[in-house]
Amino acid sequence: MKKLIKYSFLLVIVLSLVLSGCGGAKPSPTSEANPSPGASPGGAAGSGKDFKFGMVTDVGGINDKSFNQSAWEALQKLGKDTGANVKYLQSKSDADFVPNLNQFVKGKYNLTWGIGFIIEKALKQVAQQNPDAKLAIVDNVVDLPNVTSVTFAEQEGSFLVGVIAGLMTKTNKIGFVGGMDIPVIKRFEAGFRAGIKAANPQAQLITNYTGTFDKPDLGKSAAATLYNGGADIIFPSAGATGSGVFNEAKDRSKAGKKVWVIGVDKDQSVEFGTDITLTSMIKRVDEAVYKICNDMIAGNFKGGQVTNLGLKDNGVGIADNSNINVPEDVLKKVEEYKAKIISGEIKVPDK
Repeated sequence: MKKLIKYSFLLVIVLSLVLSGCGGAKPSPTSEANPSPGASPGGAAGSGKDFKFGMVTDVGGINDKSFNQSAWEALQKLGKDTGANVKYLQSKSDADFVPNLNQFVKGKYNLTWGIGFIIEKALKQVAQQNPDAKLAIVDNVVDLPNVTSVTFAEQEGSFLVGVIAGLMTKTNKIGFVGGMDIPVIKRFEAGFRAGIKAANPQAQLITNYTGTFDKPDLGKSAAATLYNGGADIIFPSAGATGSGVFNEAKDRSKAGKKVWVIGVDKDQSVEFGTDITLTSMIKRVDEAVYKICNDMIAGNFKGGQVTNLGLKDNGVGIADNSNINVPEDVLKKVEEYKAKIISGEIKVPDK
């Protein structure tokens, strides 16, 4: 009798293991074996597994090596960390803004991001037509209760790289390549100009606006004009167009001509190399996007709010690896000016 009980017990264990093994082989009904283009399946299920976050780029796209790319990298990280579903839609022209935003809104995404100053009118229209939807914008302000806006004091970070350029130029001619002539880009230019003037009143800033954020060839042509005119350092603020400035600098470097580019929005030396990237003006779009999405997951989304991030918030600054090409005495000067800006002793112009 004891042996019978013992064998019956063992049989139950074996059957349980077999059944559990078969059950574990079934695919999850919510998994995406083939996610759609532009989508990230998220990651391990977490507190955000029931949330969907969408992002509409401006014409620069997610490979602009700039703020669109930073925002998308933040959403990808959010997907990995929380299990949230994240997706982007790329806009090839202004006409794509409203349809792309509406695609996420009609798809019941928890939060839809519009990236870039020029998307403001489209996002405002969609937000007004869908008061129950929640949206967010980077680089502009939409004053509606269902929209949160994120802006940056670009002029403050640009002032710091202006100090670097002013102290390191050998020709006293420095270039600025802008994308579209809009307030956010003018803030970059104004801060850069002020930083140069503070550090080196003898230096001259020469500007060249291309009128677009998605034409690297125009950026390359603009850079060639500036370098040919004697500039030895150029600061582009032009989205994907700015990639052309790096391409021109790299071509000249191969030909034995030493010129520099100052990166923008993220550490662009990662993409283009420290041989031509003097430093970068960092704009922490990624951290802002990540934080606001996490706030929503935690139930703390605040519509109708404007978040402006400057030096005191660590929202802008210079790349951590600036010491590769920037001498210690110049970096000390940068820190001195940074402290004066944070304290309010220096107010950086924004236009």
